[in-house]
Amino acid sequence: MAQITDGYHLAGKVRRIVLPRTVARRAALAAADKKGIDIIVLDVRKVTDFTDYFVICTGAVDVHVRAIRDEIEEKLRLSGWKPLSVEGEDTGRWLLMDYVDVIVHIFQPDARGYYALERLWGDAPRIEIKGIGE
Repeated sequence: MAQITDGYHLAGKVRRIVLPRTVARRAALAAADKKGIDIIVLDVRKVTDFTDYFVICTGAVDVHVRAIRDEIEEKLRLSGWKPLSVEGEDTGRWLLMDYVDVIVHIFQPDARGYYALERLWGDAPRIEIKGIGE
């Protein structure tokens, strides 16, 4: 299980530090592995103090949203990260995974358009992730 030390998570038996940016990158790549649509990572450190990164993506239907969630959860668990909470599992329209320093939002298309987090957090720079959106 991951431990938190001075804002960083320690993972694995060797207790290596896994930075939040790395976790956001791994979550985005895991979403891509399950064919997540329009995956973006926002660096929100300068516009809010409750988290460092948002990972936002879309799943075509509720089953796809849950498959993306499962893949992200599995990949991050291997790094020692477990979500503090997961919200929205009952409907699958907007699923939120709270990793404290990283918050993952997985939407169905209509919900993503309605909530428009990219516009709401438009002052946050986007982080380019190699292998996504190329």
